[in-house]
Amino acid sequence: MLLVRTTIGPSSIEGTGVFAAERIKKGAPVWSFAKGFDLEIPGASIRALVSPMKETMLIYAYRVPGTDTYVLPADDARFMNHSDHPAVQVAEDDGPDVAARDIEPHEELTVDYSTFDEDFTGSFPAS
Repeated sequence: MLLVRTTIGPSSIEGTGVFAAERIKKGAPVWSFAKGFDLEIPGASIRALVSPMKETMLIYAYRVPGTDTYVLPADDARFMNHSDHPAVQVAEDDGPDVAARDIEPHEELTVDYSTFDEDFTGSFPAS
């Protein structure tokens, strides 16, 4: 669940993005998994879905490294785009993801998918 005020809108990176609606100081908590709010979904359940639902789930959910469990953020965090130089640093443990640097209002919140998504290949399918 997002822990800061945000908006969504068109992204110059990809489709829709999440943007800061307030100044966020470096090290401030930005997102944290909230059991009962964000969803944990077994991989078998996703694989059993019919298209296009399965394709949608694989766009917005990520596979937790070393597991067959996917997480689907229940809020606009699902629109955070990838960056090799992200604004948000993903936690290495169960702590919150934090601002990697000071983030200004209207700046896009990005994360490095390779740090938390077992299925991330470093490239995206052509649209």
